[in-house]
Amino acid sequence: MAKRSKKTENTQEQDNREFFAALDMLEAERGIKKEFMLEKITQALASAYKRDHDGVGDNVVVVADQERNIVRVIVRRDVVEEVDNPYSEISLEEARRSLPNVQLGDVVSSEVRPKNFGRIAAQTARQVIIQGIREAERSKVLDAFTEKTSEMMSGYVSRVDERTGALYVKLRANGEITEALLSASEQVKGQEYHEGDRINVYVVDVRSTTRGVHVVISRTHIGLVRRLFEQEVPEIFDGVVEIRSISREAGSRTKMAVWSADPAVDPIGACVGPRGQRVNLVVEELGGEKVDIIKYSEDPAEYVAAALAPADVVSVEVLEDDTKSCRVVVPDDQLSLAIGKEGQNARLAAKLTGYKIDIKSVSAAESGEEDVSEDEELPEEETIEDEE
Repeated sequence: MAKRSKKTENTQEQDNREFFAALDMLEAERGIKKEFMLEKITQALASAYKRDHDGVGDNVVVVADQERNIVRVIVRRDVVEEVDNPYSEISLEEARRSLPNVQLGDVVSSEVRPKNFGRIAAQTARQVIIQGIREAERSKVLDAFTEKTSEMMSGYVSRVDERTGALYVKLRANGEITEALLSASEQVKGQEYHEGDRINVYVVDVRSTTRGVHVVISRTHIGLVRRLFEQEVPEIFDGVVEIRSISREAGSRTKMAVWSADPAVDPIGACVGPRGQRVNLVVEELGGEKVDIIKYSEDPAEYVAAALAPADVVSVEVLEDDTKSCRVVVPDDQLSLAIGKEGQNARLAAKLTGYKIDIKSVSAAESGEEDVSEDEELPEEETIEDEE
């Protein structure tokens, strides 16, 4: 075998030195770990060598030694009497030229210098680096935004799809930036946004797809209401006041049950704030959506009665069965208020408490008549019960 010239060795050493320097720079500028890229590149180089040499299997590895600025191809071959596959086997006679004590059945490792390996390595490394950068950056974005799942984030509208009504929202987390899609179904009807507008969204989920990281965001999720109150009410943020349940029909009305273990703390008053400042800030962010704040109770009857506010309740009978149902009696003049327009108040109360609610007026309850007002207010297919 012809010896390589000193010039060729120096050139390869210089190429290797520049190769490792490029990985150092990649780590410093992009935050992509050098070990991650080296593993990707050596695997790709081994695959490239196998592809160009029929008969080569898993007995070929590529070793990168940064301290010595060396990238080597190592072939492990079995020592045999007669060679059938020169890529995986070596004769005992040939092996003993460099290793006199080798025996049949031993495995010997030797470095090979494939023709044009420098060019192949450069091309492969370039392709792997590009792919590796994409994967590493996708991983960084995924990690950054996964931490924001179930949180509220503030971003700005980068563009508006006039055809579908969807908004594209630029979000930043831990220095990483991505564009999330706020579909029309996750927007509150009546709220309009334009390119450049600031917008608060709730992060429902973060997924890794073939097209990149997909951040699922919403303005209709009850989590947005929860995070807004945590932001505006220190007692909620500190855990002095707890949000026990929320039911919402976005853009129209929200009911929220709050509770405090401290008898000296008024949980409703804390959420409303001085002169209603705290709740008004939340209502403003929600575009004028009505917010009913009620006090949570361990007593189901008391809890259901409070949930039907602003209507007054005469009595609540919780049925002793497994249906989680109750019968509620309200004054005659409060029946429509208790049920609400198109059944909304009763429906939200049911979702809030988890109880199916049958509402009757006093006169209907006393006469034993079936209450028909509920059916008149509600479409036939809707039932006042927990829909979550």
